[in-house]
Amino acid sequence: MAPNLPALYELHFAVPMAGATLSALNVSLDEQALTIILHQLRPKIIFVDSELAHLVSKVIHNNNNTHLLENHHDHQPLLVTIHDVSLDRRTQWDLEVREYEQTVAMGESDFQAMSPTNECDPISVNFTSGSTGTPKAVAYSHRAAYLNSLGLILRYNMGKSPVFLWTVDMFRCNGWCFTWAMAELGGVDVCIRNVLAKIIFDSVQLHKVTHLCGKPTILNMIADSPPVDQKPLPSVVDVIIAGAFPTNPVLKRVQELGFDVVYGYGTTEALGPALIRPWRSTQHHHHDEDEDNDHDDHNLKCREGLHNITLEAADVKDPTNLQSVPSDGKTIGEIMLRGNTLMAGYVGDPDATQEAFSGGWYRTEDLGVRHSDGCIEVIDRARDIIVSGNNWISTLEIEGVLLSHPDVAEAAVVAPYTVVGQVPRAFVKLKEGRCSKTEEMAEFCADRLQEAAKVPKTVFFGDLPKNSTGNVQKSVLREREPMLVHRRSTAS
Repeated sequence: MAPNLPALYELHFAVPMAGATLSALNVSLDEQALTIILHQLRPKIIFVDSELAHLVSKVIHNNNNTHLLENHHDHQPLLVTIHDVSLDRRTQWDLEVREYEQTVAMGESDFQAMSPTNECDPISVNFTSGSTGTPKAVAYSHRAAYLNSLGLILRYNMGKSPVFLWTVDMFRCNGWCFTWAMAELGGVDVCIRNVLAKIIFDSVQLHKVTHLCGKPTILNMIADSPPVDQKPLPSVVDVIIAGAFPTNPVLKRVQELGFDVVYGYGTTEALGPALIRPWRSTQHHHHDEDEDNDHDDHNLKCREGLHNITLEAADVKDPTNLQSVPSDGKTIGEIMLRGNTLMAGYVGDPDATQEAFSGGWYRTEDLGVRHSDGCIEVIDRARDIIVSGNNWISTLEIEGVLLSHPDVAEAAVVAPYTVVGQVPRAFVKLKEGRCSKTEEMAEFCADRLQEAAKVPKTVFFGDLPKNSTGNVQKSVLREREPMLVHRRSTAS
């Protein structure tokens, strides 16, 4: 449990070489979530950043948790702290535990690395975000991690001796498997504790970074950075993002600063991005398309493209009969994946594993369409899609428009499950020092959305509820929404 430190990178090799299984944990987990996860893992050793040692120790030594966290040898896990040498201070605490470098020094110089007895044995366990319930423990096999790492090298054209800036958390799908891919290429890993625009520009200039990846918020961070932080780049930097598709102004600004963007779609169960597509400011349009139409241009670029070369197949299917939907860009189905670069299964939950792979395909529970060029476009999560009459409304599309507003920092769109003819309602967090009104936001959306049914009729302003992994809890917003409507109508 540590941020992107060299020790965490080393453990991605040391742990499997010792014949053990690695689980990199989210550093934002609260006490309750950490207790649940450690109970599932029953670890023998916990390596923890010194600034998080108090939290982990509290969970381990809690009298109510002691028995739950004991491993199969009936011992509490050994705690080993990692001190970040980049910090000006060493965190002081009174726990009697081992320290990482001292522990490494105790190792045997002639130790022989242990190979897995079966390539399908687990190399790591990663946890889903838990945005709809308890996080699921997702097991990756040595085979899947190996093949996915090779796929990254081929798909992202990483070349020889790349320099990778660690802006994606290593606890997210083992850094999307770039941990292992970089070692395969003999590349340089630049580990940073905090992801800030100034640190990104300074690192790129100092270390000649070639690649970085993470959430789309990284692009917003780069685009909105003050000019004083925007150092000239020694060469073009390839950026791989996955999540809600950024707006064109952000993408164009980032490209002007020297970054090339590749957009990906994936899940924890797919070891990270499985579908990818480069973004370019100039795309080939058909003769009947208006090149000045920013909305059409955005739709063209936000398709997720084709699947990784090491993934057998990706398709959009009718979930009831597993028939592929027409490639018309309109017929909605469920995005499904199959191949060797998927999870081995959910740890301790064979029923959920069987359900996830029902019919021989991994069912993502994401809705999408397939276009005539073969590319897949994600529409929404099945549980988030808004049904209004015969129309299916994507919350992702509305959120993308809201996020393009210069005053908006975060946005989430929901509709209550219980309402027939659902109406989208937006929850918006404004940037610091900015102000706006419902009418202004609705008008902004109406100018950019093609259908009136997609325009939020109500917009609420404030902080958005998030889980311990930083994902917006839309289920909480759905429960909160009727109360807010009542309060708003009463206030008016």
